[in-house]
Amino acid sequence: MRIDRVMPVAQAEDEPDDPAGESPLAGLYAVARACDPPGPVTSWRLFAASARNGWDGERAEAWAARDDDRSGGRVAGGYVLRFPQDQNTHLALLQLMTHPERRREGIGRALLDHAIGRARAAGRRVLITEAPADGPGSAFAKTRGFSPASTETRLVLDLRTADWSGLELLRARTVRHATDYSLERWAGPTPDDLLSDMARLMEGMNDEPLGDLAMEDRRWTADRVRTREEMRGRAGQRAYTMIARHTASGEPAGFTQILVDAERPEGWGRQAATTVLAPHRGRRLGLLLKLANITWFRACEPSVERVITWNSVRNPHMLAINEAMGFEALDTWHQWQLEI
Repeated sequence: MRIDRVMPVAQAEDEPDDPAGESPLAGLYAVARACDPPGPVTSWRLFAASARNGWDGERAEAWAARDDDRSGGRVAGGYVLRFPQDQNTHLALLQLMTHPERRREGIGRALLDHAIGRARAAGRRVLITEAPADGPGSAFAKTRGFSPASTETRLVLDLRTADWSGLELLRARTVRHATDYSLERWAGPTPDDLLSDMARLMEGMNDEPLGDLAMEDRRWTADRVRTREEMRGRAGQRAYTMIARHTASGEPAGFTQILVDAERPEGWGRQAATTVLAPHRGRRLGLLLKLANITWFRACEPSVERVITWNSVRNPHMLAINEAMGFEALDTWHQWQLEI
């Protein structure tokens, strides 16, 4: 078996809808698809963009494991390693995959050792990965010395069976607590004149409970917001954004986003960040934002049947909001941490 660096030649925005040929990146995507848990499918364009450019301005690299004496060197596993660039420069973020048919052959162990070497060479001290709590990934992480540092529940709202009349009544009751605020919305990239507001709102995500993860607060600027949006565009993702603004002062107070594959949603949307800045909490803005955005999203994306979200088990407030909307638990995930 050999572990080769994946060296893509095309940019993610130039990718076809599906991978072609036997390139290592296409082979690594096939492994990722074989390992996909229940829920939305990771599209080729989304996978390719993350492997090349990271999720949020990280430097990323991808490696594929294959052996020449089996199936013409078919990819049996691999990993994507992402290196945060502005804050958290002590971290490396790992997505490791072994094809289900090739497990228990030492491939995962070899890949992890290789990834640790790459992370150390980049000056990183902590490795973070994630896996379903009851899956082989978590069992592997535990045996290799990782510690569970954070736990999240994935929840799904079925838009086909949701109680829309009940949600509208809930929204009407919620509005009474937020009469000093107005809502604004847009689909796609943030308008230029709102980038500074979005940067302020993204700072609110630093209050998200992280458990024992060794992560620092992230600093947000208008340029960083735009960079993230450009990366999402390369990944084929479209965002539906709703913000709350304090009417008297004009200050941005909170926001929520839902993401969807712009070309091939395949029935799924992804609920992304939701936060309310500290001075504006206690007015049910989080619930109001999510109710308004899901209603708008449903009207704009009628082919989407379900929306999935992640909820830290240490964030009972957001869990209560999701449960009030009708989200139901799908599974539990751990984020695993290893000092290297």
